[in-house]
Amino acid sequence: MKSFRSVFLALALTAVAGAAPHAAQPVPERLDLPNALRYAAENNFSIRGARERLNQAEGSLMTARSGFLPQAGVDASYSRTSDQLTFGRDSESWSTSASVDQTVYAGGAVAAGARAARAARDAALYELQAITNEVLAGVRTGYYNVLRARETIKVREQALSLLEEELKNARNRYEAGAGAQFDVLRAEVALANGRPPLITARNDLRIGIEELRQLLGFVNRQGDNLTKVPDFLGALNFGDEQFVLEQALESGRLHRPELQALAKGVSIADASVTVARAGYLPKVGASAGWQMISNPSTQNSLTKHSNYDGWFFGAQSSWAIFDGRATAGRVRSAKSQAAQARLSLQEQELAVDVEVRRAFATWQQTVELVTASNKVVEQASEALRLSRARFDVGAATQLDVLQAQVALTEAGNNQVQALFGYNVSVTQLRKAMGVPDPEVK
Repeated sequence: MKSFRSVFLALALTAVAGAAPHAAQPVPERLDLPNALRYAAENNFSIRGARERLNQAEGSLMTARSGFLPQAGVDASYSRTSDQLTFGRDSESWSTSASVDQTVYAGGAVAAGARAARAARDAALYELQAITNEVLAGVRTGYYNVLRARETIKVREQALSLLEEELKNARNRYEAGAGAQFDVLRAEVALANGRPPLITARNDLRIGIEELRQLLGFVNRQGDNLTKVPDFLGALNFGDEQFVLEQALESGRLHRPELQALAKGVSIADASVTVARAGYLPKVGASAGWQMISNPSTQNSLTKHSNYDGWFFGAQSSWAIFDGRATAGRVRSAKSQAAQARLSLQEQELAVDVEVRRAFATWQQTVELVTASNKVVEQASEALRLSRARFDVGAATQLDVLQAQVALTEAGNNQVQALFGYNVSVTQLRKAMGVPDPEVK
């Protein structure tokens, strides 16, 4: 897992440093799920924001590590005073110095600060992983939703076609004197009732495409891109994925980046306790450098020189013997924050277990629903065929045929919904287990 984190960190930082989002690409002619996922991984705004927070955490880590290194600097100054103020002649002076300062001992605060910054960087990395998993799961769900809406339109169009055919047959029978006008009226009503669901399904497709566009981070609204819609490839398939509850729970506990981020939060809180305790201990530093001073008004009477230069070295130490119990208060606060971090981790572990169990139960349910809906579609198709055959020989009424058509439409819709639910349940279960999307490497 450590090697995976290192690889993921390298890829994430490369994306932050050099990869520009493809925000102005034109709408493609065709779009499949793998390309949609890859586009979202680069352009989704939540993922891009998480990458920047990781970059910020890297900068904070660099700052924290600077405490181990010496600090070098150069200072210079110059001044000139008019004779009106010095009562005689103009006075000028200048000085320059170069120095190096090094913290020798700070009660462990520097090392603890570096550990906290490193843990914060790792937490930002896990946050990026968590957001990426969440977004890509949302993209999958959004893409499946578009496919669901498209398949629903097909079912509704097929149902409407059957109703139009039934109306045509009713009119032909009425004109031939073999049917009643009431049969024509009933067929017309059934056809009219079949149009609003088709209108709704088409609008669901438009809305689903817009929701998917938001998840992808696609912002090009220029020219034809404003109304162009790609051909969405793929279908709602029933796969052969197999999951075991015990393994799913174990995977969630080990691989969920949210838990790993909270574990790093515990490390940060523990390091904060060490930083707070450093207030009880002395601090030692050392400095060395070289300085040059020039002031004609302070000329040495023996050497006749007004310029001085030389090396200097010094050490500093400070120890707060009593600070009004301020350090004790900071230590107590830091310990409480560490305890809260551990409680948050335990609470999230329980939440992950529950999420995995719910996702697993939903997956089991959708498997059963798909199996049942497939059988119902076959039965409804056969029932419609038999009702028409019976109607042709006078053994059934027009109402029987219409009811069989409605049952077939309902069975088709249930099948589409079951396949949609199955694919979404697999996606949500994998996310709950902390498994990265297989299409995005």
